[in-house]
Amino acid sequence: MSHKSDIEIAREAKKRPIQEIAEKLDMTFDDIIPYGHDKAKVSQDFINSVQDRKDGKLILVTAINPTPAGEGKTTTTVGLGDGLNAIGKKAAICIREASLGPNFGMKGGAAGGGYAQVVPMEDMNLHFTGDFHAITSAHNLLSAMIDNHIYWGNELAIDERRVSWRRVVDLNDRALRDVVTSLGGVANGFPRQTGFDITVASEVMAILCLSKDLADLQERLGDIIVAYTRERKAITCRDIGADGAMTVLLKDAMQPNLVQTLENNPAFVHGGPFANIAHGCNSLIATKTALKLADYVVTEAGFGADLGAEKFMNIKCRKGGLAPSVVVCVATIRAMKMNGGVAKADLGAENVDAVKAGCPNLGRHIENLKSFGVPVVVAINHFVTDTDAEVQAVKDYVEGHGSEAILCKHWANGSAGTKDLATRVAEIADADMGSFGPLYNDEMPLFEKIETVAKRIYRADEVLADKKIRDQLKAWEEAGYGDLPVCMAKTQYSFSTDPNLRGAPTGHSVPIREVRLSAGAGFVVVICGEIMTMPGLPSKPAALTIGLDEAGDVQGLF
Repeated sequence: MSHKSDIEIAREAKKRPIQEIAEKLDMTFDDIIPYGHDKAKVSQDFINSVQDRKDGKLILVTAINPTPAGEGKTTTTVGLGDGLNAIGKKAAICIREASLGPNFGMKGGAAGGGYAQVVPMEDMNLHFTGDFHAITSAHNLLSAMIDNHIYWGNELAIDERRVSWRRVVDLNDRALRDVVTSLGGVANGFPRQTGFDITVASEVMAILCLSKDLADLQERLGDIIVAYTRERKAITCRDIGADGAMTVLLKDAMQPNLVQTLENNPAFVHGGPFANIAHGCNSLIATKTALKLADYVVTEAGFGADLGAEKFMNIKCRKGGLAPSVVVCVATIRAMKMNGGVAKADLGAENVDAVKAGCPNLGRHIENLKSFGVPVVVAINHFVTDTDAEVQAVKDYVEGHGSEAILCKHWANGSAGTKDLATRVAEIADADMGSFGPLYNDEMPLFEKIETVAKRIYRADEVLADKKIRDQLKAWEEAGYGDLPVCMAKTQYSFSTDPNLRGAPTGHSVPIREVRLSAGAGFVVVICGEIMTMPGLPSKPAALTIGLDEAGDVQGLF
């Protein structure tokens, strides 16, 4: 058992040159665009050339609601990908890129952990290949062009009070949530109230993750609604004339990034929307390309299955024509205990009763996932403090829900710790047992879609929305947007909108604070409870302990 930190393990990795990783997926050096020795973009020409190939099997990794005890969804995604390769399968993984917000805030990096990591870990958790900077720049170019249009005579007759397009930065900065711009007199334009979101919540991020190529990207960017006139006529990015320049800024960012796991297996890392405020999935272009190149593709969706998996099924699969063959739901004994009421400081002591008391959260996720018509396997991500009796309690509970739970030790042992999971997952995927279908059809009215998710996934009794919100949804339906799916923005910590309500609550209500139309991405964002689209930093942010050591190596990233 290693007691090394994730960053120490990553730094000791025996990385192979990126062209060798590409060769594992039958790509030549001409098919990739190297970014140094250990990162590359996959060229659009190559992606176009493999479209006629048969798809491999898609495996989704999701999890119970996150707790401070940690679940290890990305770690399990990486471990399962390595495990499949270790049992002789041709497998690739698809994960999201890390946002600087949580890296310097409280959540940490997004490259896995222990001996189930993607490398280069420091690059992935910092600027990587510049995709997020490109998204930030494209988004803010549009913001600047809107204000500039108003400044130079406002030919489109934009109502300055109805500019809906905000600005973004890829950091947690609560001071920017609500700001006034253009103060300082005539030369600086017309003052108006606006705000910043974090880059991962940008509609440009969602569009990049859901576009199939550059032409589709430009079309969707053009469709973004940025403002309204006094007569409530929608003004789009295309009306402003920014779609071409934004596409140019996103030209390279649109190409998926190829890196490797610690065991030198291929990993596509592309896109990075959060699942609590956006759709929380790896890009469609990366996932679909991986499916053409590997027999099994393991991907993850953010936070608990009530958020990431729901959006994966109802948004990503719907828009991309995908269907997962099997879903892996990650749980830890520690998280079961927390759901069972144990304090974080007491998690090390055996407590089978608390494990049993916390299992309903897992049971709810299993039921929800099965409602999409897909088989579910539970991966118990092992911690050294777990006892045999606690593990058995979870296995017995899961069996009672018609699924199976498999103990995984990939954090400590890499692929050797996930061979059982990999073998079972491959068997289920090969058996074509699923009959996947989204939760609601396109024709259902928008408010009913919201109610469907709230009642069937969150198990709420009702959705609370005032007349203004209901009227807004009806207006969008009349404008031709009624067929869009809904993207729920809510706390990741609970099935409800109360982050402190653990377990499997029922009898709660889902209050809607705001709805936003993402016409380019193709969904309606529904903001519930107190969730923020610009996070703040905690009292002691991770940034306080990040720095360079005497050798010039990064310290404190985790």
